[in-house]
Amino acid sequence: MAPLEELKAQDFLTVYCVYLDKQCGHEHTETVDITAEDFSFLLTTNLESAYHISQLVHPLLKDSEAASIVFISSIAGVTSIKNIASMYGATKGGSNQLTRNLACEWAKDNIRINCVARGPIRTLLSGRVVKDGSALHEAFITRTPLGRIGEPNEVSSLVAFLCFPAASYISGQTICVDGGLTVNAV
Repeated sequence: MAPLEELKAQDFLTVYCVYLDKQCGHEHTETVDITAEDFSFLLTTNLESAYHISQLVHPLLKDSEAASIVFISSIAGVTSIKNIASMYGATKGGSNQLTRNLACEWAKDNIRINCVARGPIRTLLSGRVVKDGSALHEAFITRTPLGRIGEPNEVSSLVAFLCFPAASYISGQTICVDGGLTVNAV
């Protein structure tokens, strides 16, 4: 990637704000067990980082003719999911709202902001929690109309699309990539 000062010439720049649960793992902690440190870590990792990175890249994106920011969120910020900590869902919900607010605020600067809320996706990180054959894995499969866990390319393809000119009229949206899980009323 080019140095930050050279990015002004780019047509668009995507900021990926991905939850890095390398040391955290609090997304499955009961609310009463979340400590002040856990709370601060989740808030900083999932919301503050997206906010501050957006502030930092705003001048570069403003110089572009058609810029795009795509946040990565979770369906836990869209709907309640059993066994997912309320604080994790709250921080992801905050990311979804940040998407809407920045989309309105920065439209005048030709910056589009969208968010991809992923459902259960087969990754190295999620594989630690949603192991094939586990009760949680089976619960997701049963509840998901498409009947399977998603693949990383099914998220990345949407992120790429949102960055291209073909998506130039899409802004302020949180799009769920979840095999229909969030719309399946059971």
